[in-house]
Amino acid sequence: MNTERPNRPRYAARLNAFRASGATGIAGMIAAAGRVGGIDAADLNFPDHFADHDPAALGALLQSAGMALNGIAMRYYSDPGFAIGAFTNPDPARRRAAIDLTRRGIDALSRMGGRLITLWMGQDGFDYSFQADYARLWDDTVSALAEVADHNPDIAVAIEYKPSEPRAHALMPDVATTLLAIRETGRPNLGVTLDFAHSLYADEMPAHAAHLVARHSRLLGVHLNDGYGKRDDGLMAGTVHPVQTVELLVALERIGYDGVIYFDTFPDHSGLDPVEEARTNIRLVERLRAIARQLSGDARLAAAMARQDAAESQRIVAAALCGA
Repeated sequence: MNTERPNRPRYAARLNAFRASGATGIAGMIAAAGRVGGIDAADLNFPDHFADHDPAALGALLQSAGMALNGIAMRYYSDPGFAIGAFTNPDPARRRAAIDLTRRGIDALSRMGGRLITLWMGQDGFDYSFQADYARLWDDTVSALAEVADHNPDIAVAIEYKPSEPRAHALMPDVATTLLAIRETGRPNLGVTLDFAHSLYADEMPAHAAHLVARHSRLLGVHLNDGYGKRDDGLMAGTVHPVQTVELLVALERIGYDGVIYFDTFPDHSGLDPVEEARTNIRLVERLRAIARQLSGDARLAAAMARQDAAESQRIVAAALCGA
């Protein structure tokens, strides 16, 4: 890998995927990820991964595996009380519990020296017409985001949007809605985590979504994976949409994104060896990043795009990808 570029993103992988390698508990999953070679950062799930280890012990496990803490991802699915909403729960006590859980996650992150917490609010949404008051769902979410962001202004809070699953309709289904919520909340430490497969699932062009985030907020995290756009497939990066992946990587070059690239993939769903799957993700993305660097400085491509000449631009991209 090219280690000379100052903004070379580090790589992380979904730790829970390493259960398929026979790993036991979070300690085993961290150790398995450390065997990949090239995975040098990690996200921990809160509260799941903290059940048997305190923050200091988890930090020591990461260090022993050669990984730095990227951040904490909040998980509300383990509590059945949040099934009909965490920040949008109709019971004020349950909503308060979700906010307080998030605040404890921020405190744990701070004790470990981390600076990024990611919110995937999969439980916050609706399934039926006339199930909920949309204005109340929205107001409750904006209020909760403000409280979470204010808990520790030194911690960056990233919203990871997704169209659905487990709810039929998520309250934050796409980049535009997410940016609107961030604007209404008005907190400078709020931003977005862009998940490639979620963006496809939202019928977006990921590079366009990244541009909008950079224009109106902050791109705090990037999850690379792939899929067929009908659900969150979690396939290896660049295996279905290599051109769109390269276009996103070009956008990241132009934005100057220097954060971690996180492989949010599901080798365990396909019966793959998670260590080998992670190694493949790294090899593929390193190759596609090299192509993106080449294309980002290609004057012919820039000129073709300025003319919106898709025939010419596709020939240039194909030559870079396939050597045509």
